Parts: sequence; structure tokens; C-alpha cells
Amino acid sequence: MTHPSDPASHQSDFFSTVESDTAQRTIAELCNALYERELLTLAQQGPNQLNLLRRKIAGLSHHVNRTARFLATGSVPLELDEHNASWQARQAAKSPARTGDEEKNLSWFSEHAKVGLVVPVRVQEFDNEHIELDSIDRVQHENQTLHVNKFGWFDFAGIPVESPARFSTNANIKLTLVKPSKAIMTAACCGHSWNHKGRISPRTLTLREIMLASTLNWRTFSETQKSAHR
Repeated sequence: MTHPSDPASHQSDFFSTVESDTAQRTIAELCNALYERELLTLAQQGPNQLNLLRRKIAGLSHHVNRTARFLATGSVPLELDEHNASWQARQAAKSPARTGDEEKNLSWFSEHAKVGLVVPVRVQEFDNEHIELDSIDRVQHENQTLHVNKFGWFDFAGIPVESPARFSTNANIKLTLVKPSKAIMTAACCGHSWNHKGRISPRTLTLREIMLASTLNWRTFSETQKSAHR
């Protein structure tokens, strides 16, 4: 047994400190990237109401730190770009959500739809498209419909039943709820986007989307896992 004063013990403590410092540097770099991103978003798209803007800024530190610590855990099986606080993976030539099948959607959501489950939504605007994560907050099995927090009501086949007002007034946006798969969830987490020519630059995920990813169970997307940072 090594005595606390032995050189070997000091060496072990030294490497533990180095690992801790490395983790702290990673979190600090992620926080810087997230702060820069969120402040730019607030400056360009923030609420006009001063009180609401103040509340968002006041809570920014908590949300940024929580998100950075989750990203640093590496619990998502994708490569992390620490400089941009984003995940990286090979992008498909076309959106994997294009192969969605209404019958398969109906079968999957009939069995697995439940409150709290994170699901992918295909978002098409003109000829641009991407996949976003959203969460189910209401399920009605009696008429085979569900509601997701941002994008509103869908039937189990993935077709919108009633979209939120901010989307219903824009006829150029088409929404489709799709059955999750590894390829689809990877594309959503990496912000992969496409147009009629093929791949385009990835979109930046919001803090909310990153934290939704913290509940994903990558072995089976029909279940959730509790994030340590929620």
C-alpha cells in the first residue's frame, strides 16, 4: 500500500490535477463559444420587450454552463468540435428524412409515443431542409395524434394536424414528424442541411436542442435517459 507521502502518490495526484485542468479548459472553451453564439442570437433575434430580454440575459450563465458541461461529458457518440461547441459527423448527400414512410411512422409512434420522448421533425422551407429535435408533451392515442413543444400537432403518420401560429402563416414551410433512426438523429445533432444541389453549411443548434440531445438513448430511440445536467 502506498503511503500518502510516497513519490508515487504525489505522481498520481499530479496526473489527476492535470486531467481536471484539461476538463476545465474544455468547459471554458465551450462556454466561450456558446456565449458568443447566444449573445449574437439575442442581438439579432432577441425579444423586443426589455423585461423579457433582461430575463433571458440573466439566465444565460446558468444555461450556457449547463450545456457546456453536458457537451464536455462526451455522452453523445459524435465527434465534438470544442471551438464551435458543435458535433461533427459525415454528412449524407441527401437528407435521411427523405426516406420517411407514413406507414412506418404510424406503426412506430403508435407503439412508442410518450410524453418526454425526443423526436425528429423534418423542416422544409423552399428548397432548403434540415432536421430538428423536439419533445413530445402530449399524446392522444384515441385519435392517434401527438403534440411536440415547438412544432405543434401531428398525427402518428407524421402529418401536421395543426401547426403553431408562427408556422401556420408561412405557406413555404413544410413540417413532417419522422421515425427516429441513428442517421436521422445524427443529422439533427450535427445541424446537417441540404438544398436542391445537395449539402449546404450546417445550421447551429440552439441550447434547447443540445439539451434535448442529452436525453437521447442511442441504443433505442424509443426510450430516454436522464441527463445529469438537466
